[in-house]
Amino acid sequence: MKTLRVGLWIACLLQTAGGLFAQQATGTLKEIDAENGVVVVNARGQDRRLRVDEDTKVLGAEGKDLPDGLESAELKAGVEVTVTVERRDGGMFLKTLRLGRAEGPAPEGGRETVGLKPLTEMTAEDKYKGEDGGLYGEGRNDPPAALLAAAKAESALPVPLDAEGRPAKDGTIALVSISMSNATQEFSRFKQVADADPDKSKLLTIVDCAQGGQAMAQWAPPDARTWTEAERRLTAARVTPAQVQVAWIKLANVRPTGDLAEHGKKLQKDTIAVLHNAKARFPNLRVAYLGSRIYAGYASTALNPEPYAYEGAFAARWLIRDQIDGDPDLNWDPARGAVEAPLLLWGPYLWADGITPRKGDGLVWERKDLGGDGTHPSDSGRQKVADLLLTFFKTDPLARTWFTGSGGGK
Repeated sequence: MKTLRVGLWIACLLQTAGGLFAQQATGTLKEIDAENGVVVVNARGQDRRLRVDEDTKVLGAEGKDLPDGLESAELKAGVEVTVTVERRDGGMFLKTLRLGRAEGPAPEGGRETVGLKPLTEMTAEDKYKGEDGGLYGEGRNDPPAALLAAAKAESALPVPLDAEGRPAKDGTIALVSISMSNATQEFSRFKQVADADPDKSKLLTIVDCAQGGQAMAQWAPPDARTWTEAERRLTAARVTPAQVQVAWIKLANVRPTGDLAEHGKKLQKDTIAVLHNAKARFPNLRVAYLGSRIYAGYASTALNPEPYAYEGAFAARWLIRDQIDGDPDLNWDPARGAVEAPLLLWGPYLWADGITPRKGDGLVWERKDLGGDGTHPSDSGRQKVADLLLTFFKTDPLARTWFTGSGGGK
C-alpha cells in the first residue's frame, strides 16, 4: 500500500451517455491500495474511496500505459496526476489515472451572453423585474451617506485580538468566507495570492470556511454541520471564533426555482439566518461583505444557471437596503437594540454578461473560465475572482484600513 498526502481539485463535471457521470480532476493522490483495488483521494476537504477494476487505465505523462499500473514506481508521494472518475453501480470508479496535468480544450456549449446588464451598469431609470440599478439602489454603486458613516466607524474597529477576543498587539484579525463550492474554490485561491502579497497586513489571518455543496440554505440551521466544519478550519488556522471580525458571504442556493420574487426572497430569508448564526458564533464580527455569483450562461445543469446567478445580486441588495431602513432582524447597532447581524456592505461584484466586456474594468467570462458543468469556475475563473477580491480589499477605502493595516500597525 502506498500513502500519498494530497488535496484534489475537481476541475470539471461532464455528463455522459447512459446516465453515467465522469469527473476529471487534476491533483495528487492520498492513498493507493493496489491489492484491494482502491484509490483514496481527498476532494473538497473529504476523502473519497474510488474503486479500481479491469477497465482502469494508468498512464504516464505522455498518455501511454504504465506497465506496472498502480504499483508503478512513478506513483510516489506528492506526484501530480489527472484522474477521470465515473459514477456507476452505486459507487465511484477510477477510469483513468494519468501522471501530470492533462489539460484539454475548453468545454463547449452554453450561451456566450444572455443580454442582461450588470447591476453596476444599471441606472436609477433602468428596470429589471421592477428593480432599479446600482449595487445600493437608485443607480448608486457606493454606500449612501448614512451607511457610509456607519461603515467608516465599523471598519475602524477591527484590531488584533487575542484568543479571548481582547485587544492584543500580537493578536490577529480574522477574515473568513461563508458559502458553497464556487466560493471555496475562489476564496482559497484568493487566500494564496493575498498571503503572498506584501501589502496584506501581517496581523490579518484569512481562513476559507466556505464548503462544497453548502449554500445558504445549508448554513441556515444554527446547528448545521457547516458551522462545526468552519470552527474546525479556524482551529487548524490557530484562530478562535472571538478573533473573526470580517466575513465574505457569497449568496446562492442550490437548484433555485421560480421567479425572482420566489427564489430571491428564499435566498434573502436563508441569508438572514446565516447572518444571525455568524454573529452568534463570531461575537466580534463587525462587517460582512456580500457577493453574488459569476456568470452562469454556460451552465449545463440546473445547479444555478441564468438568470438565477444574475438575480442573486438583488437578494444581497435587499438585505443591505433593509438594514439601512432599520429592520430589527438585521440590526448591527447596539444603540438601537439587540445586535442581530454585522454591518452589511457589498464586496466586489463578480457578474458580467459573458463575453461582453463590463464597463469600467472590462471583465468578461469566457467559456474557458468555467469548468465542464459551466457553473463552477475553472482555474482561470478562480484566478479572476481572486484578483477581484484582492484588488477590492486593497483599494476599497473602508476595507483597506484593516486589510493592509493602513488604519494602524501592520
